[in-house]
Amino acid sequence: MKAIVYTEYGPPDVLQLKEVEKPAPKDDEVLIRIHATSVNFGDIAARNYGNISPRDFFMPLPFYLIGGLQFGFSRPKNTILGNELAGEIEAVGKDVTSFKTGDQVFGYPGPQMRCHAEYRCLPEDGPLGLKPANMSYEEAAVVPYSALMAIDLLRKVGIQSGQQVLINGASGGIGSGVLQLAKHYGAEVTAVCSTPRMEFVKALGADKVIDYTKEDFTQTGETYDLIVDVLGKSSFSRSKGSLKEAGKYVMTSFKMRDFVDMLRTSFGGGKKAICAILVARPEDLVLTKQLVEAGELKAVIDKRFPLEQTADAHRYVESGQRKGHVVITLEHNNRT
Repeated sequence: MKAIVYTEYGPPDVLQLKEVEKPAPKDDEVLIRIHATSVNFGDIAARNYGNISPRDFFMPLPFYLIGGLQFGFSRPKNTILGNELAGEIEAVGKDVTSFKTGDQVFGYPGPQMRCHAEYRCLPEDGPLGLKPANMSYEEAAVVPYSALMAIDLLRKVGIQSGQQVLINGASGGIGSGVLQLAKHYGAEVTAVCSTPRMEFVKALGADKVIDYTKEDFTQTGETYDLIVDVLGKSSFSRSKGSLKEAGKYVMTSFKMRDFVDMLRTSFGGGKKAICAILVARPEDLVLTKQLVEAGELKAVIDKRFPLEQTADAHRYVESGQRKGHVVITLEHNNRT
């Protein structure tokens, strides 16, 4: 099968189209013919992992060390990127009961990656579900991570209808998912983004939009029940003045000082800092499917690239120009 392979860390040019062995499903696995996958922040970070110092890493040192053990410190252990997929089940293991050949599915293998390829095996009890009926493969391929993160995050903070929510970094994958889900739960949402992305977040349902190139949300005098900070755009110390008395400041990317803030504020009442780590649950993909089919969650695709142009897709994501998701498409042409 065809796959995008990298054997060293570095710029997008390290990504090469190659022929590799097609996987075979184990007894509890399904074999998925991938029709679409995505390029997101996780792919960029993994491709360049060996060139990121512990100081520059977007998480505390223990997470950097865990990542190094998983991805490899000097060269990649897993040579195929891609952590989301949508496709069709081609074969099932003898013990599989939840899926059958021909099922259209979507999923999130996460750090195990290996979705930038024509085929991928996944366990039936893993982060895999039936694709929403009203989504194309391309749309379904970019939903899992952002939806799973948004569902898990908002569940942990106990979001309630009528709450005031600010999302700092609302135009990215995680931010756009949190925005839509917060609106679904009845919150009033303020989105923070750059000038070119203002119309994008408005279209996703934001009640208010702050252009961070012109205005600092911490200086507006407004307060919120929940602030979600995507990729370390601010800090608890800078933003706590914008929280209501029992407000929560949630970080999807955090450093050790943020972790200390979480420990320090975890006792008693008052404002709290929370470091969010995704716990992917198969049942949350079922919920994602329901939300998509009910029109509560949608995917906005910015650009599409064929598999052989995956390096170009990485360059585009790194350029900072994207407004929405970037998709990799695969044409099988009856390949075996």
